Amino acid sequence: MSDEPDHYFTANPASAAERRTLAVRLAGRDVEVEVASGIFSPGRLDLGTQVLLRTVPPLGDVLAARSAGSASDSTGAHVLDLGCGWGPVALTMALDAPDATVWAVDVNERALDLVRRNAERLGLTGVRAVTPDAVPDDVAFAALWSNPPIRVGKEALHGMLLRWLPRLAPGAVAHLVVQRNLGADSLQRWLVEHLEPAMPGVVVGRAASAKGFRVLEVTAPGA
Repeated sequence: MSDEPDHYFTANPASAAERRTLAVRLAGRDVEVEVASGIFSPGRLDLGTQVLLRTVPPLGDVLAARSAGSASDSTGAHVLDLGCGWGPVALTMALDAPDATVWAVDVNERALDLVRRNAERLGLTGVRAVTPDAVPDDVAFAALWSNPPIRVGKEALHGMLLRWLPRLAPGAVAHLVVQRNLGADSLQRWLVEHLEPAMPGVVVGRAASAKGFRVLEVTAPGA
């Protein structure tokens, strides 16, 4: 999640003097989190993330529906926040589904440190804030939510999406929020064209459109 590409490259964790608290509402609860400069939207819950979180169904319901009638349950579910920033999406996932493992992935060490601090502050023990290479290769995701870093450039963004979207579990759904004027519609067309070879039968659509943002929906093949 970023308006500037430099937010996505390694930054040192914020010092105590740099960190400050921010009151936000996540998963229907009023909470306080720690933020700092040098990350995306340190002063507020950005509009795109607000649109995303209003669009996605509660994660607990998603995981319960996936586990109904199967041998698995939500306790063993893994979910992904791709480009986590200070963690509003990952924290919402963990508040909605406290038994799931929430992977909060970013390349910015300052952001990851804040996510860890915020998860501890809120008592969310299932959050794993890590760099991309620290996620085990055998983990498949029951859900993926992301406000992806559009401004890092098409090549980097496309590589990121082709790396992570094929790791959706069968039938799982990814939701991506993208500004319309930053290429949401062209990205949707690109996903339709380029995901099929890696995910035969994938379905790409639009879940919502609001406040100048599109929420794209990618459904993995399989039941």
